[in-house]
Amino acid sequence: MKEKIIELIEEVLQVPAGTVTEDTVMEDLEEWDSLAHVMIIGQLEGLGISIDLEEAVEITSVKEILEKAGVE
Repeated sequence: MKEKIIELIEEVLQVPAGTVTEDTVMEDLEEWDSLAHVMIIGQLEGLGISIDLEEAVEITSVKEILEKAGVE
């Protein structure tokens, strides 16, 4: 599941495979702006992962997305 989430993030950000890792933070990628962030959270719904809006706005890294998704 971790790999699927990372692939989804890369797809939304339109970056090459392997660009995003568990340690990637928003500041690392100019493509990861507020609109892309909302799109990532929305796309996670398609994987059956629901993140509360209040929690979603505080997320700043892939690691946090994985934690909120219950994936370690």
